[in-house]
Amino acid sequence: MRNTIAVIAVLSAALFSLPLSAQEISEIPEGYELVDSLVYRPVEAVDTTLAGRDIFMMMPVSAGDDVPGVSINQSSEVADAVRRHIRSNKDRVLKGYRVRIFFDNRQTARAESEKILNDFRRKYPEIAAYRVYANPYFKVTVGDFRTRSEAMEMLSRIKHNFPAAFVVKENIEYPAVDSEHAVIVDTVKILRRK
Repeated sequence: MRNTIAVIAVLSAALFSLPLSAQEISEIPEGYELVDSLVYRPVEAVDTTLAGRDIFMMMPVSAGDDVPGVSINQSSEVADAVRRHIRSNKDRVLKGYRVRIFFDNRQTARAESEKILNDFRRKYPEIAAYRVYANPYFKVTVGDFRTRSEAMEMLSRIKHNFPAAFVVKENIEYPAVDSEHAVIVDTVKILRRK
């Protein structure tokens, strides 16, 4: 029982990003040790705080010599064009591709889809995964790819774990700008048998 409590304490700290040290655990169970482990967190794909906002209206204006500011020298046509573009693309979605790893409508589909989603996230923490219900089907799709070839690459990568997977065309989230660094890696302490 004591081993279980210590493991839960360590895992809870890892999930909530709390720093954990050997001193914070009152007692490390015999036969166990604290070791570093990696936790992967997805990086924001885009800066959503700027989505649909007029950058020209957000620039600070200088109030005097001691206050920094930005001065914009441009024609009014440019600012008007940006405003028109923002208005006309307010609800725009991005068409792309994902890999569907689950698609079912049986009575057990809800539980199965959740299990498959969690399994995928555990195996591929750096890849976005989505679970949706579109009457009468539960669907689990993964990735946000602009091209079919990118999706096919992902399909070949995961096919051994998800043999029924296939590529679908869908509305996607904006993919990470830097796909080489799509996740943030943190180190946490976990209990491990010696």
